Amino acid sequence: MASKPPGKFRRVAIVGKLRSPEIAASLRELSSLLEGRGCEVLIEKETAADLGAKGFDYAAIGKSADLAVVIGGDGTLLAAARNLVQHKVPVVGVNQGRVGFMTDIGQGDMRAGIGAVLEGKYSMEERALLDAEIRRGRETVLRTIALNEAVISKGAQGRLIEFKLSLDGEFIYTLRADGMIVATPTGSTAYALSAQGPILHPAVPALALVPLNPHTLSARPVSVTDRCLVEIELVRALDARAHFDGLALTDMQEGDKLVLKRSAEVVRFVHPPGYHYFATLREKLGWSEVVEKGDK
Repeated sequence: MASKPPGKFRRVAIVGKLRSPEIAASLRELSSLLEGRGCEVLIEKETAADLGAKGFDYAAIGKSADLAVVIGGDGTLLAAARNLVQHKVPVVGVNQGRVGFMTDIGQGDMRAGIGAVLEGKYSMEERALLDAEIRRGRETVLRTIALNEAVISKGAQGRLIEFKLSLDGEFIYTLRADGMIVATPTGSTAYALSAQGPILHPAVPALALVPLNPHTLSARPVSVTDRCLVEIELVRALDARAHFDGLALTDMQEGDKLVLKRSAEVVRFVHPPGYHYFATLREKLGWSEVVEKGDK
């Protein structure tokens, strides 16, 4: 799954969201660290504005940067990755959020972790994306991507919605529920996990289909191949919405279809030395690290 490509990063972009003085201090420390290592530093436009400086938009970063370092939580990294995926710029995260499944470098380890990456001591991992489209008759209402998940759900009125699920044109079921989550392996530890969905290892070519509060006891989360075409047609709803990674949001009408398939694009995550997926799960989910005698 992970490999160690040759080469070093010379032009490095910095992305962050200034929620606290600590993040501002980390951004300045990171900029100084990169410049001290001989890197050309490009600060993302909104990040730079928060620091009282001028910066670069994502298009300019995509054309020039070899790497983007994101300081913040998973949401900040998710937004940066969505903007950079078409430019094939790899990303690495420094965690200053709450959980940090995708931001693997701790705040206190920033200098050592980023230093190791700049020295070529890293692994690179590709994560799958979803191409998403909302169709209204013959018209396309929205096209976007999702790294974590695509969700169709009830709107502000709080009424159950009814939708039809099909895979590769085959009817699966019609369901009344609060909605449905279609999660990638990356997103299986996000919203889908809180809805009792399965955890999918990033190397597994699968999607998790997770109903939200279904009005039946028999509807359960299902894992399917990510090669299939997922179609969710809205049958009945007074108010319904679709959102993607919690960012792109659009209202849906009865008869609308949410169509999902694996994207040809991938997000490239850079991991520092010592990164292990299950070690991350143990830490973030509070799994026991005690080895029982019978397990030795």
